Amino acid sequence: MIKFTCDRKNFHSAITHVAKGVSQKSTIPALEQLKLRLDRDNLELTGYDLDFGIQRSIEVESDCSGEFVILPRLLSETVRQFSGDTVTMEIDDNYMVRLTCDATEYQISAMSAAEYPSLPSLDLETGMQIEQSVLGSMIRQTQYATSQNFSKPVLTGELFEVENDMLHVAAIDGYRLAVRNEPISSGNNYHFVVPKRTLLEVANMLRDDATDLCTISSDKRYVVFEFNGYTVFSRLLEGEFHNYRSSIPNTFETEILMDTNVLTRCLERCSPLINSKFNSPVHVTFSNGCMDVYCKTGIGEIKDRIPAEISGPDVTIGFDNRYFLDAMHAVDTDQVKIQLTGGNHVAKIVPPSGESFIFLLMPIQLRR
Repeated sequence: MIKFTCDRKNFHSAITHVAKGVSQKSTIPALEQLKLRLDRDNLELTGYDLDFGIQRSIEVESDCSGEFVILPRLLSETVRQFSGDTVTMEIDDNYMVRLTCDATEYQISAMSAAEYPSLPSLDLETGMQIEQSVLGSMIRQTQYATSQNFSKPVLTGELFEVENDMLHVAAIDGYRLAVRNEPISSGNNYHFVVPKRTLLEVANMLRDDATDLCTISSDKRYVVFEFNGYTVFSRLLEGEFHNYRSSIPNTFETEILMDTNVLTRCLERCSPLINSKFNSPVHVTFSNGCMDVYCKTGIGEIKDRIPAEISGPDVTIGFDNRYFLDAMHAVDTDQVKIQLTGGNHVAKIVPPSGESFIFLLMPIQLRR
């Protein structure tokens, strides 16, 4: 018999987040379930799919020990439905579960944890600490540029590169590049590539208002994120990441300063005319203090004009509207600079000052 009592909200929160690590489909049935391991007043929850996992320990009241696996959705729904503050969970020798809270009682089934695989043995060598809000913004501002082409798996993730007390997070898919740079205290230089899925799960769990830092550690095969009582671990992607620095231009001929919201709304007005069937580039001309936009597809056409502060020669250039919009949605400043060298070279998008983020867009050749 295993029995414990705990706070309902803490228990449900832990179940919800840890369940994200549970395998959706596996040849090992135990991996499709949530593992709970009780050691007296400590309950450890684990979700794991052999490549990615999440763990969380919560405080409970118990003098028992034991472990079992249970369907995460079933457990989450039953705990969520309770109206009281304290949940008691009892598991008998046949893995029948009795959940009670105030006057409500559920009886559901669990399974033995005997077939649950061991977690990877980690030999963590390198590590850093970073504010949760900063890490969250770095992930959100770069994830859009990861590759969808699994012929080169390493580009479906993001590069974390620590060099000279700077953390660089980069994503590239051959048509666009997104880089976020942030100062960080680290005595070593190192790099690794994290799968996009891992980063999105981490970003969803980070809290912008948290005072606790996120600790990131890695070895040659795994990365571990620790924050808010959670441990998120993931297998790293293997292979040589693209030398993204060689793609970033150091010079430009024309520089445009624009209002971020005004530019974004302009591109959004083009969106109704563009889809997978009717896909044409947006023609953009920077001239006479304005950005003129033109797009024509089989659905219709749009002409638009918005103000722009332009330094340097006039430029006409073509862009994929969705790619341009993705970059603009990732901008976190009120104004943005676009740096160009003619209409056939890559466009560089940066903040009004400094280069905390760098977004590159490949132009689309326009028909004369």
